Amino acid sequence: MLPAMVDEKKKAELGQHLSLLRAELEELARTNADRAKTIAGFAELSAHEATRPQPHPELLELSVTGLRKSVQEFEVTHPRLVEIVGSLSAVLSGVGL
Repeated sequence: MLPAMVDEKKKAELGQHLSLLRAELEELARTNADRAKTIAGFAELSAHEATRPQPHPELLELSVTGLRKSVQEFEVTHPRLVEIVGSLSAVLSGVGL
């Protein structure tokens, strides 16, 4: 079960990863705006679910899975994006997934 509240350290770490992701998504948006928007949506949804006062474990797992899958096709062309999403997913998993 997830903790009722995410501590401030985890929130700060999550915020750092989201900032890195936003920068990479700006780069991706130059060539594929639609996919960048999809990835951003999954990231936002995952972060929202992880930081809710009473997170729903299944919804968090589904949103993180969607986030991971949304970047799979970019392993060759945008490896940094895939790396950041992997790190973000690990942080979210550390919240209690």
